[in-house]
Amino acid sequence: MGLTVDEKNLKNGVLSLVVTLVEVIQEALETQAVRRMEGGELTEEELNRLGEALLELDEAMEQIKADHGITQSVADLREGLDDVVDELVDKLINPRIAEARSERRSGVSGGAE
Repeated sequence: MGLTVDEKNLKNGVLSLVVTLVEVIQEALETQAVRRMEGGELTEEELNRLGEALLELDEAMEQIKADHGITQSVADLREGLDDVVDELVDKLINPRIAEARSERRSGVSGGAE
């Protein structure tokens, strides 16, 4: 019995993951750029170059998603990642609320409190 792999779906899945990770890194870069701008650490020329580079990256990512038809799969993956991050933050901030939310999602009923 052999394993059948749909190469197109596999390639699109991997590409979706890579594009999603690049978008996450891009957001971190944008956050750092704003922080440095607000802190007065960037010259006007550096700020312009950084803004142009981030815009070009954004345009390139949008083009890749459109060219390969992965816009929705990237959005779905981002949403899933956002949910994971939200859950982790909830666990750090208030473990009881996070546990109750997790139980509701899995359909497990909690005991008496």
